[in-house]
Amino acid sequence: MRNILLPIGAILAALLLFGLIVSFAGVDPVEVWVLLFKGAFGDAYSWQNTLQRAAPLMLTALCVAIPARAGLTVIGGEGALVLGGLACAALAHAVPLPGNLVGTLAVCIAGALAGALWIALAGWLRQFRGINETISSLLLAYVAIGLFKHIVEGPLRDPASLNKPSTPALADGLLIGGMGGSDVHWGLVIGIVVCLLAGLWLRLTPSGFSVQVVGGNPRAAQLVGLPATRLIVIACALGGAAAGLAGAIEVAAVHTSANASLIAGYGYAGILVSFMARHHPIAVIPVAILFGGFGAAGSLLQRRLGLPDASVLLLQGIAFVLILASEALRDLDWKRFLDRIGHFGPSEPVPVVIPSAPPTRGEPS
Repeated sequence: MRNILLPIGAILAALLLFGLIVSFAGVDPVEVWVLLFKGAFGDAYSWQNTLQRAAPLMLTALCVAIPARAGLTVIGGEGALVLGGLACAALAHAVPLPGNLVGTLAVCIAGALAGALWIALAGWLRQFRGINETISSLLLAYVAIGLFKHIVEGPLRDPASLNKPSTPALADGLLIGGMGGSDVHWGLVIGIVVCLLAGLWLRLTPSGFSVQVVGGNPRAAQLVGLPATRLIVIACALGGAAAGLAGAIEVAAVHTSANASLIAGYGYAGILVSFMARHHPIAVIPVAILFGGFGAAGSLLQRRLGLPDASVLLLQGIAFVLILASEALRDLDWKRFLDRIGHFGPSEPVPVVIPSAPPTRGEPS
């Protein structure tokens, strides 16, 4: 119950605080909350927009969740995503691929491999050079974005892309289409399947259990002979592969080429999704849909109320802070806490007993 109620309470508190902030701009908070719901889940179009945004969030959240099970805090999913998208576009440009499912799988695997190698580097630096993985993965994300921009605007730039540099577009046979004629592409199904497989791997396989042992107690893992270093690098590689796959899917299903639109902040939003899901791969699925809905509602807030489209980023930031703060309440003894609150107030006077003076010499005691 704590695993469920604390994140829900943090989200509700974030919505209340967000409503208070927008009220200073002269906007009715109730109207903001209603539009957030309508923009995310109000009709079929809203659902399509929400699910389309949720697909990459599921995979970038795994880039945080899987290493977290090994005891690491990796926040560089944005770098793995952009390199995965770049690898997808580069392979299609460099190698003649069949315009069918085989070619699509090839570009997706290329994206996953690029992301895996990039995040595995953060795990390697942690284990062999003692560099904090949080700092290294974040800095590697900026390096990846720099490499992405250099290659897209230089060696792989399509001459036909004038105002918006991009790589050559993927062939139609390599693209990932929508489901049932909708705007929701098959990348959503891929994201759900990968989350389910990651959850089952951690729960049911010896290697997944070993990763969690390493994350829970590294010293105990070493005492029982588990290869902690190898498991940590593997966990980072698997998380990076998920983020790289997200980049490849974004290129093959949404943008059709690698360009600056790929740098949309999905890697950073995945951090919030993973923390709210308590780094549980299966719980990532509904949380990603929720935050995909928040992102989809941003344009509606702008059109109806004149709020900036990026105002939902403020909501996400508030939610992230409150979710982290709620962790302090996880081990709180609520019964004892409520009992202490119930005893607040004036207490009963304590009688003070003043001892009598001892009898002087010569007087009867």
